[in-house]
Amino acid sequence: MNIIIVGCGKVGATLAETLSAEKHAVSIIDSSAEALDRVRALDVSAFRGNGSSYRILLDAGVRDCDLLIAVTNRDEVNLLCCLFAKKAGVHRTIARVRDPDYYQEIDFIRDELGLSLTINPELACATYIYHLIRCPSAMELTSFAKGRVSMLTMVLPDDSPWDGKNLIEVSKESSSELLIAILEREGQALIPHGTTTLRAGDRVSLIVASERTNEVCQRAGIRTKPIKKVMIAGGSTTSYYLARRLLQARIQVTIIEYNRARCEELSDLLPKANIVCGSAADEELLLDEGLEKADAFVSLTNLDEENIMLSLYAHRLSDAKRITKVNMTNFNKVVSDIPVGSVVSPKHLTAETILHYARALRPSPDSDVEAVHRLSNDQVEALAFSLKESSAVTGVPLLQLPIRPGVLIGSIIRGRKMIIPSGQDTLEPGDFVIVVTTHKGIDTITRILE
Repeated sequence: MNIIIVGCGKVGATLAETLSAEKHAVSIIDSSAEALDRVRALDVSAFRGNGSSYRILLDAGVRDCDLLIAVTNRDEVNLLCCLFAKKAGVHRTIARVRDPDYYQEIDFIRDELGLSLTINPELACATYIYHLIRCPSAMELTSFAKGRVSMLTMVLPDDSPWDGKNLIEVSKESSSELLIAILEREGQALIPHGTTTLRAGDRVSLIVASERTNEVCQRAGIRTKPIKKVMIAGGSTTSYYLARRLLQARIQVTIIEYNRARCEELSDLLPKANIVCGSAADEELLLDEGLEKADAFVSLTNLDEENIMLSLYAHRLSDAKRITKVNMTNFNKVVSDIPVGSVVSPKHLTAETILHYARALRPSPDSDVEAVHRLSNDQVEALAFSLKESSAVTGVPLLQLPIRPGVLIGSIIRGRKMIIPSGQDTLEPGDFVIVVTTHKGIDTITRILE
């Protein structure tokens, strides 16, 4: 496809890298020469200028564009870009819309401007953090099939009953109701096989029915308790969305924010939250506000470095579940080796949503892409396919299919039934299939075959 990206910030650059790697023809527009320099090494066409200028859009080839993605840091510019693109004949447009006031009217805006998709990174991030808090044992949590199936990532503790056992033994003990799909050890992610032996300290991602996540964690030796008190560092828009959701679930919330005007605003928006005006980097303040008794600590300041240091401090002082916002990709390998808890990135979540949409646009006679999730520092993808009709993958026992190395059929949802597949199971039209793979760019179910 011909894709135009307006905005070469963190999200735009990530999208340009991912979409160009998947062999799309990508053009990117930004007014900053420095920002464009960061993508010069990619196979993309760069245009310097205002993305809401119709002339610049024409220069970038908007009349031949299949998809326009507007992800600048200004909502109004994003919406105007999409409007101009629609006028130029582009059928599919995506806009990043972040302002909570706009997002309250997002259905009206989407309909009036004919947008294909709107994305609010802060809301998506807050929603993801909320689900992590509701599942205290999870380092990462991905849902499929409208929440019926989960991929749960956790670190095996030193006294885990699974330490020293292989996957076949774990599966037998669990009555084959879970599947360990990814094993990450010493920073390397792999798709394990039945004889792979687990070790304490391994980071494992397993597929299980959502209602059984807590039971599975207990079997793995992870002890958790319900989260009732949450402390949030930083009063950002993400913090507001998260606090609102937590308060609705009757969870106590404390927000520490340095800017007094923002504190007053949050006090009006969140009257049931405890809003504290002060620096989240003030150790004495954190202790006074109950960090040692918090069940979860969420670092959501605007600085990645500060978020990392705050989570390390929380790790030293309390047993709170830690969630750390990190947007810079060059920090990923660093934070994976230190105890900052779950790492979340609005940029990553936004790029993931757009990537799913772009792959779903590719016509396929046998399957539709229903979800795309990138895991283990983007080393692994978990995809969901809806099988439309018979193809090379249907009706044949999985043991007989020439499935590519690095590909695992994680689960089959057939009607109301979830199946952890064995070699004798088959894929059938109408199935919802979860695939875990180390290969990138799979957009149809037949591409899992050699």
